[in-house]
Amino acid sequence: METPRYRRIVLKLSGEALAGEQGYGIAHAMLDTIAKQVTEVRRLGVEVALVVGGGNIWRGIAGSAQGMDRATADYMGMLATVMNALALQDALEKHGSDTRVLSAIEMRQVAEPYIRRRAIRHMEKGRIVIFAAGTGNPYFSTDTTAALRAAEIEAEVILMAKRVDGVYDSDPLKNPKAQKFESLSYLDVLSKGLGVMDSTATSLCMDNSLPLIVFDLNQEGNILRAVMGEMIGTYVGRESQ
Repeated sequence: METPRYRRIVLKLSGEALAGEQGYGIAHAMLDTIAKQVTEVRRLGVEVALVVGGGNIWRGIAGSAQGMDRATADYMGMLATVMNALALQDALEKHGSDTRVLSAIEMRQVAEPYIRRRAIRHMEKGRIVIFAAGTGNPYFSTDTTAALRAAEIEAEVILMAKRVDGVYDSDPLKNPKAQKFESLSYLDVLSKGLGVMDSTATSLCMDNSLPLIVFDLNQEGNILRAVMGEMIGTYVGRESQ
């Protein structure tokens, strides 16, 4: 097999991705599919870190919109990401992967506290690291967590797993005439208001020259294809290519 293009990656998974077709909760078939693909990538020698959202269980913004204190709602969302991280850990270990969950909110009975050097050391030892509880702060999304952690551990790329096969000028699930972008610059994403990730996360990626690959998680084998450097989905970088 060819040599992987990237040696250290951050894979961003939305909570909705774990829900699969059921739309809420955790779909075990989807967990198994993700774990199988990630394990395959790890066995190629790629160092892998995962950042998972919690939208399949709870969304802080939704709770805030219903009158809940925003900080409280966001902390509940962070706890939802821990539940998803533990589910991913279990699925990965069933496929033979050695994993560690590192939480930004300390809860020693279920996860290690996040320490940058510890995370890097785990990855160097071949363990898959799962970052949980966001940044540990309210008002920040898990997209921002992915950008921040990727910069901290010096990842080479962020793989953004979505339910669609790239970035479009409008929602392709609602508009059949939506046009797909093959590549974009960070400034394109910000100026066009595209829903790749929030502006804080995009700015972090731009400041640290962290490229993104937005791709369809439902297409089996896409994680491996992205790591190998195949042109799939939409590439976001310093300049559109």
